[in-house]
Amino acid sequence: MRTEIQAIAQIDRMVHEPARLAIMAVLSACESADFKALQHLTGLSKGNLSAQLSKLESAGYVRIDKSFAGRYPHTECALSAVGREAFRAYWRQYQALSSLLATD
Repeated sequence: MRTEIQAIAQIDRMVHEPARLAIMAVLSACESADFKALQHLTGLSKGNLSAQLSKLESAGYVRIDKSFAGRYPHTECALSAVGREAFRAYWRQYQALSSLLATD
């Protein structure tokens, strides 16, 4: 059990932060989502969502494509292959720790 507890220190903090975790959870369930859908599904403000997406993009976890639909800006977001694997690894670690604590 000591090893598993020590593994908490190794958790990916880029994913673990609640707003980023919510974004990655939504994006892991689909190929991509636009900004408005992400805002609705995560409950984040525009500013917070934008800031967290920028951090995830800088980490290489999210791809952001900006375009225009007529005169209106359109932002499409998707997990990169690296981001998808980081989310899976995070989830495996979370489940392992959760099952360990549930047995005690």
